[in-house]
Amino acid sequence: MKTILVTGPIGSGKSAVCRLLAGRGIPVYDCDARTKSLYVRRKNLIPRLEAALGTELRGPDGSLDKGRLAALIFNDDQARETLEGIVYPELLKDFRRWRSRRKDAPFVVLESAILLSKPLFRNLPDAVVLVDAPEEIRLRRAMERDGASEEAVRRRMAAQPVHRELAQAVIDNSGSPEDLSAAVEQVFFDKNAYICKLLKKA
Repeated sequence: MKTILVTGPIGSGKSAVCRLLAGRGIPVYDCDARTKSLYVRRKNLIPRLEAALGTELRGPDGSLDKGRLAALIFNDDQARETLEGIVYPELLKDFRRWRSRRKDAPFVVLESAILLSKPLFRNLPDAVVLVDAPEEIRLRRAMERDGASEEAVRRRMAAQPVHRELAQAVIDNSGSPEDLSAAVEQVFFDKNAYICKLLKKA
């Protein structure tokens, strides 16, 4: 079972590409959504984080206070590394279980902006597809999507590494939805495309 990572900087349109792939019947593992669900499904995960980080992370209803966690790790590299050392192995196990139940699919897709920066995941994908667009387009999209200020989005852009050199294919998402659909078709399903050739070797 081949794993294709769909990645790209903020506002590039990774999710749009993954929605198109899902519409073609390709299973998509959204790392952000699955990580959030782990905090609910793994009952001991939040207590482990609290013990390791030395602080309360739950709100009045007992669920994870995401704002408190984000504030804690935003400017504290050691706290972030501690969190990743606990959460990421759980995410990797979750992905492998998820993938094992989808053996009939031609391939599966991982959607994440950051996995290539994490050593635990660096060798997981068989191929990397980068979704990209000019900075000003990405900035506008992210501001409109998140209701965020330009300054806030630019800070997130600056903090997010983009490993373009690791991509086997690049999808330019600076045009129309029809252009994006055509690009996805060409990159993933055209018989002469790298991804199709990779799958044929499986």
